Amino acid sequence: MMRPTTKDLAKAAGVSRATVDRVLNGREGVKQKTVDKVNAAIKELGFVRNIQAANLAKSKRYRFVFALPRSGDEFLQELVRHIKDAEEAFAVDQIWCDVARIDENDPHSIAAFLASLSSEDVSGVAIMAPESPQVRDAIFRLQERGVAAVPFISDQTTMDTDWVGIDNRAAGATAAALLGRFCKAEAGAIMVIAESMQSRDSLERRLGFDAELGKSFPTLTALPSLETYGDEERAEEIITNMVKNNPDIIGIYVMSSEARVPVRILSGLPETEKLVTIGHERTPFTERALHDGRLDCVIAQNAGHLVRSAVRKLKAITDQRSTHRQQEHIRVEILLSTNL
Repeated sequence: MMRPTTKDLAKAAGVSRATVDRVLNGREGVKQKTVDKVNAAIKELGFVRNIQAANLAKSKRYRFVFALPRSGDEFLQELVRHIKDAEEAFAVDQIWCDVARIDENDPHSIAAFLASLSSEDVSGVAIMAPESPQVRDAIFRLQERGVAAVPFISDQTTMDTDWVGIDNRAAGATAAALLGRFCKAEAGAIMVIAESMQSRDSLERRLGFDAELGKSFPTLTALPSLETYGDEERAEEIITNMVKNNPDIIGIYVMSSEARVPVRILSGLPETEKLVTIGHERTPFTERALHDGRLDCVIAQNAGHLVRSAVRKLKAITDQRSTHRQQEHIRVEILLSTNL
């Protein structure tokens, strides 16, 4: 059976095709009774609008901006690489993708950046930033101006349904389960390293980690989170002090998305040579660290899938459509040296 057309809709609703077009595009000047007739016909006929054809007819283009932190190295480079790949892959849909760098430690500057965007220049924004009142309010105002927004990797509590990323509680719980099994010790301490506990993804990973460790490995103790704030000198000082002051450490969980600096520092400490170490995100560095034994396991989320999902979600919001839930589900991946 052929798919119903706007001509079929007009006939079923008893209106003109021009009226159907106005209803489909949400334009004013149509009585609510008529709108209801058209919507009833859409439901009855199972009409699905060809958004791509409509956009081509109107020469509609999309510009999506990925607001990424300034700090961070290889994982962000991987994201930027996949954003460029996505722009090429989605070119047929008239989609352009840009990257803007934001200071993740300054919510006021993030809010100012979001305030500078308008629907005339930008169709949607994928935002990778810690949650704060300033960022939350700026996102609300951005949406009021007609710009689509999705939280990217770092979640925002007010946007849980649209966010793009893994279940961070599950990721943290997975790290605890693996560390507990790998350590094979009756008792000991686990060092936890984060970039910032103000980031919701780090907070949720820590909650999941603590819950699983306490439930399944009660003889293991998770030490207070070390926050590096992306500062290498600070990271070296606090990690070195933690190792020297806690001789009972048997495992290390690098919770931040960039494991390079903490793992490099740990590699220079003879006390940590044989400790079980787990990190996050697949990068060229973590691949090498898995191969040479500096990391025992990496918990990852597919960077390409993250970017493509963000583009699809932003486009769906812009077009007032929904995405396929299973297609956008970002899975927690466990990487070992054997399955890279």
